[in-house]
Amino acid sequence: MTISTTKKLLGATVAAGVIFALAGCGQAPTDEAGGSDKPADSDFLPCLISDAGGWNDKSFNQSAKEGMDSAAEELDIKPLEFESANDNDYAPNLETAVSEGCSLIVSVGFKLSAATVESALANPEIDYAIIDDWADNDFDGEVDAPNIKPLVFDTAQAAYLGGYAAAAWSAQSGVNKVGTFGGMQIPSVAVFMDGYQLGVEKYNEDKSASVQVFGWDAATQEGSFTGGFDANDTAKQTAQGVLDQGVDVILPVGGPVYQSAAAAITDSGKDTLMLGVDSDLAVADPSVAGMTLVSIMKAIDVAVHDATIAAAKGDFDPEPYVGTLENEGVKLSGFGDFESQLPEGLMDELKTLQEQIISGDITVESKNSP
Repeated sequence: MTISTTKKLLGATVAAGVIFALAGCGQAPTDEAGGSDKPADSDFLPCLISDAGGWNDKSFNQSAKEGMDSAAEELDIKPLEFESANDNDYAPNLETAVSEGCSLIVSVGFKLSAATVESALANPEIDYAIIDDWADNDFDGEVDAPNIKPLVFDTAQAAYLGGYAAAAWSAQSGVNKVGTFGGMQIPSVAVFMDGYQLGVEKYNEDKSASVQVFGWDAATQEGSFTGGFDANDTAKQTAQGVLDQGVDVILPVGGPVYQSAAAAITDSGKDTLMLGVDSDLAVADPSVAGMTLVSIMKAIDVAVHDATIAAAKGDFDPEPYVGTLENEGVKLSGFGDFESQLPEGLMDELKTLQEQIISGDITVESKNSP
């Protein structure tokens, strides 16, 4: 376990100039932090606990840290941030956060769910939030502790746009094959894959095309998974298995597993492109910008920032936050250098699709949506 100090917000905030134009100007996905002029509690101490992916995962841990650091800078305080080295660190990190007097504890990811619920039930005076999980471990449809705020994202909506774009790219190249694989088969991973496949199907419907999807079947909920979120040989082999189907676009879903996909693409010597998840991958990791077509983003940093500011002002609300295209909790990044190579009219088509999803004319139906 390491405890780090604050740093300035990076990620989507710094990269605002390259965010996909139809995603708007990056407004906060919730108004909970902006509606109160009350001063922050002088004794307020926010704390953040990563999952085993660590702060430098170029994904949801890093984005959460950027949001916490931004809020801490605004409040002129130093948060406590606990980087978990493995799954065995979660409960001890939560115990340490409580003993250090944390006022708000934010857990990053479903793996911390059970330990977070246990800690929240034992410490009802502390506010908690958890990313990508409902904290509903008994599956009764209710958050298991009244002082936990779920921060979840309907990523299928943005992935629908990503899948449409991937299909358009592959159809233009004449390959007509795209793929995906995930880390662990959990809702926050599968929701990307559902939306991705549905977007490909929409492209096929609109263009009378026949782009195939490998690595996932939304109907049966079966596909290719590494069994974890580590960038290791298993992840590379899983990526290779999808690439072997002849795809020229691949969506790796699971934080650091994108590194394994990039390694497999490099080894293949082909011009296969991939999609990033959670953060704008081309910005978070410039080393893969040349093979990243676009990223399917979640505004985790903004959600953590807003929840932290609200808690600091005594306005903590355990009502779940769900990020959507409408509130800009999910969105596409820019296409970077690939924008000039996109099929003619694609950007306008994506803008129209987004508007139709927001208006309700298109419903992206994923079994894994929050």
